[in-house]
Amino acid sequence: MAETNTHLTVASSGAAGASSGVDGSPYIRTIEWNMMNKTKFFPLSMLSSFSVRCCLFPLTVIKTQLQVQHKSDVYKGMVDCAMKIYRSEGVPGLYRGFWISSVQIVSGVFYISTYEGVRHVLTDMGAGHRVKALAGGGCASLVGQTIIVPFDVISQHAMVLGMSAHAGGKGDINPLGIKSWPGRSRLHISMDIGREIMRRDGLRGFYRGYTASLMAYVPNSAMWWAFYHLYQDELCRICPDWVSHLFIQCVAGSLGGFTTTILTNPLDIVRARLQVHRLDSMSLAFRELWREEKLNCFFKGLSARLVQSAAFSFSIILGYETIKRIAVDEQYKHQIRW
Repeated sequence: MAETNTHLTVASSGAAGASSGVDGSPYIRTIEWNMMNKTKFFPLSMLSSFSVRCCLFPLTVIKTQLQVQHKSDVYKGMVDCAMKIYRSEGVPGLYRGFWISSVQIVSGVFYISTYEGVRHVLTDMGAGHRVKALAGGGCASLVGQTIIVPFDVISQHAMVLGMSAHAGGKGDINPLGIKSWPGRSRLHISMDIGREIMRRDGLRGFYRGYTASLMAYVPNSAMWWAFYHLYQDELCRICPDWVSHLFIQCVAGSLGGFTTTILTNPLDIVRARLQVHRLDSMSLAFRELWREEKLNCFFKGLSARLVQSAAFSFSIILGYETIKRIAVDEQYKHQIRW
């Protein structure tokens, strides 16, 4: 999940639908964890997540550069940022930090397992459908962020390396003093970033902005799941039976992404600035952000983040729910609605 993402790797929850299959049994609205063949599910899920990340990673780079710039000195918006990066560095510039960020695919396995485990416990306790989604999403993000934040710190330094701090190319955002001359491989740059963080801060440096990440992504993940199921239930209620259930789920995911992105945008900016500008505390980051942007802090980089969130949500739900339908055990296939 996947801002997701952005840590928007998704898992299953739900109940049987009201419609009936060919043998009179109810359609399964959402495929449960115990209904799937895990040997099919995990490899296909990781492949789907990697494919989505390959296609949409440039949006993450654009969002990060918009968030860490001073006011609007360098880029006037999402399109302007994309064009300037492309003119300066070509396609590789839009994939800065891609490989180190791709470790999130592995952390997604832990995210899914945690989500489903929490849901299972809450089911035994008699919790409601949306309560399970809210609590499961929050706990899953907590585990996922604990694993991914060190790689996220390195990735974000790589994303903004060489980016001008102010208009006219005055000064670069390079707080670690990393050498990045033309032709130097991304792997060597990432390794240098990691070594420099370790030299300056030790292991603690890899968790710079960890609290801000939790404050941004745990509520984001929890609310995304709650809104996802809310929108899915409402769309299922108002849409005629001939509308594809998979399409309804994709639209619900995008709407959930839109809603949570708007609500958590300032926290995501603070997280990015803590990790890139190496600020000492969240309160300092908030004060600096407010001094520079005032009310604009609620909208800084929001267009790129909205596009990123909606695209990631739609694409990941499309891949994930398709894979669940492929991986479902034979005994349930006749109850699955596409």
